[in-house]
Amino acid sequence: MLARAAAISMGINFKRVQCTPDLLPNDITGVSVFNQQTNGFEFRPGPVFANILLADEINRATPRTQAALLEAMQERQVTVDGVTRALDKPFIVLATQNPIEFEGTFPLPEAQLDRFLIRLSLGYLASDDEKQMLRNLKTTHPIESLQQVVDGNDLVELHESISNVNVDETLEGYILNIVRATREHGDVSLGASPRGSLALYKTSQAFAALRGRDYVIPDDIKLLAPLALAHRLILKPESQLRGRTAPMIVEEILEKTALDIGSLSK
Repeated sequence: MLARAAAISMGINFKRVQCTPDLLPNDITGVSVFNQQTNGFEFRPGPVFANILLADEINRATPRTQAALLEAMQERQVTVDGVTRALDKPFIVLATQNPIEFEGTFPLPEAQLDRFLIRLSLGYLASDDEKQMLRNLKTTHPIESLQQVVDGNDLVELHESISNVNVDETLEGYILNIVRATREHGDVSLGASPRGSLALYKTSQAFAALRGRDYVIPDDIKLLAPLALAHRLILKPESQLRGRTAPMIVEEILEKTALDIGSLSK
């Protein structure tokens, strides 16, 4: 529903893939079909050719099928039968996974987890919000009356403008120190990759812009670090048995990592 609402609000197209163990890579990327009339193969694009792609319960797809998204998420293109095709702009992948039921699921490999910018859990609604939800759904679904509010084609230009948000050199060092600390932590067998550094850097710029600032502040980084880094960490088995979690470790790192505010640019 979140993905549909975003697509409608921006006037861009949306497609959904229900991931199951029998889903094939071509079911996502597309397939070449022989046309008897033209005596040749024609490419029929899969759901990946959309502005917003929702991979629902992505951990129910096999690793082979999950890998079909790797090139799309990183390079914004798809290669089928030796032919590379560019994806539409903007292109966003949203995915859900069931964190409770693990029967018949395939954990996402590190390489794919690393391609997701952030991971978050919506959790339960507050009591008042859930009451409002019941009232909103009393007659028709609110999404039926949702209207476009922005032009989704402007997202490409807005994305480029984010690069102009200033990140002080000291804050760059702060981001790198946080990421390096994940690699050296005693409970972590695999820390955040350079993609993690870039994700925290870019999300901080975007968050600052959403708050109407053309500069990043330390609180932006502290707020986004658990969302941008925790899913990239692989904990040691013995640490997991002790009840340690990746978000918990990132929060500890934030508490211990100092910021030299004396050298921040005015």
